Amino acid sequence: MSARARKAAPERGELLKISALAERAGVPVATVRHYLREGLLPEPVKTSRNMAYYPPEFAERIRVIKQLQEERFMPLRVIRELFATADGDLDRVRELAGVGQTVLERALERERERTDRATVLARLDLPERALDRLAELGVIGSGEDGYSPSEVRILEAIAAFRAAGWNESTGFGARDVARLKRGLEPVIADELQLLIERFAALDADRAAELIDKGAATFADLIGALHAKALTDALERQKL
Repeated sequence: MSARARKAAPERGELLKISALAERAGVPVATVRHYLREGLLPEPVKTSRNMAYYPPEFAERIRVIKQLQEERFMPLRVIRELFATADGDLDRVRELAGVGQTVLERALERERERTDRATVLARLDLPERALDRLAELGVIGSGEDGYSPSEVRILEAIAAFRAAGWNESTGFGARDVARLKRGLEPVIADELQLLIERFAALDADRAAELIDKGAATFADLIGALHAKALTDALERQKL
């Protein structure tokens, strides 16, 4: 190593090579690289084109990310937003994640109810093959253990669409519903982050109380905003 390179490299013990960081965090090197690509870790200290060093505290950050993934099933996008909201403070990230988990669990309580497949088919004017196709595309579950309230609402809306002429005969099918659902995913991620940020200042019980009281109204607000955004987009198309 040249004198210049030795001078540029950090002193031993100050920073870690990626292999040492991965070992300390208890993850493969590939995981560290993946988190870097996803923007979950700050940029390392680069001493040359192919040499980079990482602060030892990155190891704890990696462990927190892994924990949120495996224990709370949080997608990396949500975890990245949590870190941004908490300005990298790991204690704050854990606090936000805890409130978020309470909010999610309370909001999902109603989703544990189930309506069996036979009841749905008897009540709605939907062919059985449509339910199977929607399940294949990930719009709803298989229905083996019944359908959740949100899935029933989706099926009710689809039945109403079909009755109004939005069906295979006019070129509208399950694949189009799946496309609409995919388009909503970034919006849902933003809504979730908003809820977590707003409830973070409250204790878990108060946050849960607000979820109980406002869940339906929140859904109505989102629906109204969607309708207005769609109207605005249609107006722009006319220009």
